[in-house]
Amino acid sequence: MERRRSLRVEPSIAYFSMEIGLQNDIPTYSGGLGVLAGDTIRSAADLNLPMVAVTLMCRKGYFRQELDPAGRQIEREVDWRPEQHLTLLPQRVTVSIEGRTVQVQAWRYDVKSLAGGVVPVFLLDTHVDGNAESDRGITDFLYGGDQRYRLKQEIVLGIGGVRMLEEVGYMGIRKYHMNEGHASFLTLELLHRFKKDIEDVWDERLVWDKDTVRSRCVFTTHTPVEAGHDKFPYELVRDVLGEFVPIHVLRELGGQDVLNMTLLALNLSDFVNGVAKKHGEVSQHMFPGYVINAITNGVHSFTWTCDDFRRLYDRYLPGWANEPELFVRVGRIPDEEIWAAHQSAKRRLLRHVKEIAGVEMNPDLFTIGFARRATAYKRADLLFSDMERLKRIGRGRLQVIYAGKAHPRDMNGKQMIEKIVRAAQDLAPDIHMVYLPNYNMDLGLLMASGVDVWLNNPLRPHEASGTSGMKAAHNGVLNFSVLDGWWIEGHIEGFTGWAIGPEPTESSLDQRADAVDAADLYRKLEEVIMPLYYNDRHTWVRMMQNAIGKNAYYFNTHRMMRRYVTEAYIR
Repeated sequence: MERRRSLRVEPSIAYFSMEIGLQNDIPTYSGGLGVLAGDTIRSAADLNLPMVAVTLMCRKGYFRQELDPAGRQIEREVDWRPEQHLTLLPQRVTVSIEGRTVQVQAWRYDVKSLAGGVVPVFLLDTHVDGNAESDRGITDFLYGGDQRYRLKQEIVLGIGGVRMLEEVGYMGIRKYHMNEGHASFLTLELLHRFKKDIEDVWDERLVWDKDTVRSRCVFTTHTPVEAGHDKFPYELVRDVLGEFVPIHVLRELGGQDVLNMTLLALNLSDFVNGVAKKHGEVSQHMFPGYVINAITNGVHSFTWTCDDFRRLYDRYLPGWANEPELFVRVGRIPDEEIWAAHQSAKRRLLRHVKEIAGVEMNPDLFTIGFARRATAYKRADLLFSDMERLKRIGRGRLQVIYAGKAHPRDMNGKQMIEKIVRAAQDLAPDIHMVYLPNYNMDLGLLMASGVDVWLNNPLRPHEASGTSGMKAAHNGVLNFSVLDGWWIEGHIEGFTGWAIGPEPTESSLDQRADAVDAADLYRKLEEVIMPLYYNDRHTWVRMMQNAIGKNAYYFNTHRMMRRYVTEAYIR
């Protein structure tokens, strides 16, 4: 109780994210953005940082994915009971939506570290008696509905979130950290908080104390893709938000033609960053005139290390979970124990494959894993560019495991899943391949620890960071990836893994090199990677050690959070 009381009076970091992956059975996340948010909070707790987090409730989750025999995605509502995991608070705040007063309540979840730190997470919920039926459903679906629905959610998150923090007693917030532009409306609420008394100034433009708001805001952008930045027509904004701030002020801050939530955050933040060095460069190219730094993402080491490797690290690298720098000493772990731990994780994954998909896979066969959001730029089908060549390379020697959800409105992503399922049928019996449904945090750890190689081949430079490969590295799984996002920084050819295609020279989102990338993928599989796996176990295990000692050592959220503290939070 004393710890909770002290959290309220310390200057705190308020971390806002539309989605947060707290645990597998709390479906308040859809993919990488939410899982990163969860890892950020877990490291903040481990490091005992005075942080509090705000997100949405998502009573009906993102969706549970089912696949029919043809690979067609079927979306099902998630059935979960918030009261089994969260504590409902008595406090309520209101926001104005479409001219109506909408009540917002909050549920609390404490992220607790074994080191003693606690980060409270407040999940905002409009399912409140007295709200109109349409308003009760605002916080039901993560990324559901149309633009109007999304706009309502972002009002609840940004404006309602700031009000809720004050209502529950957080009076000394030092910095507001927006994890992507969804939370940008918090800047408008802060403008109201720091508005100067109009009687004390001569110039109306000085009423809105933008400098004070900027000094308190940090903004992390996650997407180099134009379509990934939320934009709302001003007619819609006026209808839903009203004139919360004068329209000329909103146009000045968020764009003249449409309200661009990224621009709003850029204009009212003192520190802005991308999530990898390359992503910082691409973001700077997209938004010239702004200073965009780069803090490369990480993953929470303890969360994303499987039990087999946890036991190894506990034995040979005590303290690793809260001091990932100790991974640099991985050479003290005997080769045979690393291989045995990997094979144990692999057998666990293959048992799951048999249970879910009914496919018997061989733990002695070279196994590739590919799991991420199913959308066109991820190029999940690059592996099938030349089916006959793939058969020649992999016949009887290769098996592949896929997973990933497509957004319900992403028809190209859904068609990609169907294409992969058809490819699996065409490749049988030469190559066993499965597409596992309902990719989530538990399946993510199973796959990232249980395959031999982690494949990632997005269209350059569309990958902002790509944290799944970091999870693989924590378990000694080698990356085979396009040089984009984090892999530009983590890649040492033939040492920590392998690159696909040319050097990362692109700054345009329109360039493609599908044929070149596919040819390089096949060549390295056939001539380098598979021969090494089957013929030189010693070198393979040495590369596994390199991935742990060079990649897991650096690409973790403890290192990431220390950089946020020194570069963003204590400015």
